[in-house]
Amino acid sequence: MPIPSIIAIDGPAASGKSTLGRRLADSLSYLFFDTGVMYRAVTWGSLQHGLEISDEAAVTSLAETAQIDVRPPSKEDGRACDVLLDGVDITWETRRADVEANVSPVSAYRDVRKALASQQRRIGLRGRVVMVGRDIGTVVLPEADLKIYLDASAPERASRRYKEILQRGGQADYDQVLAGVRSRDEIDSNRAFSPLRAAEDAVIIDSDKLSAEEVFAKVEALCR
Repeated sequence: MPIPSIIAIDGPAASGKSTLGRRLADSLSYLFFDTGVMYRAVTWGSLQHGLEISDEAAVTSLAETAQIDVRPPSKEDGRACDVLLDGVDITWETRRADVEANVSPVSAYRDVRKALASQQRRIGLRGRVVMVGRDIGTVVLPEADLKIYLDASAPERASRRYKEILQRGGQADYDQVLAGVRSRDEIDSNRAFSPLRAAEDAVIIDSDKLSAEEVFAKVEALCR
C-alpha cells in the first residue's frame, strides 16, 4: 500500500498531537499543519484591528475575508511552518501571550470554524500533509487516508503541560493547569458545531502509558 498522502491527527488539548504530527511530518518530508495556527491567526488579526473578541460577528467577518496560508518553514528559527495572513508572515506573532489568552473563544465560534475549515481543506487537499486539530477527520478532511485520534486522561495531559512549562523556565501551578485543560475539554467537546470526537474510522491511541517515542513508532508503522 502507498504511504498515506493526507494524515489527520485529532485529539484533546495537550494530548501530544503536535509532537507526534511534527515528528511524523519530518519523517515523511510532509508539511506539518497544526490547524490551531489558523485560529491564532484570526485572533491576532482581531486584536490588531482592535476588535472585541466577544464580538462574534466582527471576528467572523475577519475570518471570512482574511487569506490564511500555511507553508513549509522558510527559516530555521524553530518554527514548524510559516503562517501567513494576507501575505504577511505572522508565524511568531501567533504565539504571543495575548493571542494565547483569547484564542479559545475564537475557536468556538461556529462561523469562524466554518470559514477556517474551508481554508484548511484547501491546504490539506494539496496532499503530502500531516494535519493536526480537533475536527480534521470528522469535518475538515473526512476523506483523509489515515486518521489518528490521540487521547490521554486530563491529569496526564495536565502533568505533561505543567512539566513543559517548567522546562522552559516558566512558572505554573499544576491545579491551575489541570483546570485549564478540563475547561478546554468542556468547550471543545460540547460546542454545537464540529465538537471534538473521534471519526468512526480513526485509529484511537491512548497515550497515558506510552512515551512519545512509542506513540510515534505505532503511527509510523501504520503509515509505512
